[in-house]
Amino acid sequence: MMTTNSAEKDKARLFAILTRDAFFKEKITLSSGKESDYYLDARRVTLSAEGAYLSAKIILDMVKDEDLDAIGGPTLGADPIVGAIAVLSYQARNPLNTFIIRKSPKAHGKQQQVEGPLLRKGAKVVLIDDVATTGQAFLQSLDVLKSAGVTASKAVCLVDRGEGAREALAQRGCELLSIYNASDFFKS
Repeated sequence: MMTTNSAEKDKARLFAILTRDAFFKEKITLSSGKESDYYLDARRVTLSAEGAYLSAKIILDMVKDEDLDAIGGPTLGADPIVGAIAVLSYQARNPLNTFIIRKSPKAHGKQQQVEGPLLRKGAKVVLIDDVATTGQAFLQSLDVLKSAGVTASKAVCLVDRGEGAREALAQRGCELLSIYNASDFFKS
């Protein structure tokens, strides 16, 4: 568990790295098809050693009081974060299983769509992703988990773009928490 001072320093450091390395003020088409005047390429940060560490540390602190069996999310945004979460939770002697949800089931082998330690029916999980816009990746993940009998009542992202993800998830009974909101990047 982080102290408030430590948590605030970690959040400030991660914000500085995201602002420097991942925030671009330029026209871009998002995965939702919408055009935007800015882009957050969070993987430029979560795939760095310090960015993965800080993201995982902050998220673990955010979910420390949750009753959960595992934490994971949609590929590709969640991939580096779940790896770091697994390592940090193990080092803290509170190991937490992680998982990745593929966009579609694997075409060979066991044809799984959820990768990682087996999630039993009734498992409680928290979903994570790097950036949330409309929430489509989270919603698709909820569908995949529901078909496996797994429940996610919370989702966590690094940045909420504020374009409907929170509301879409709330309609499905899943609360969206974010470390930052997109508006934070326009204040600095």
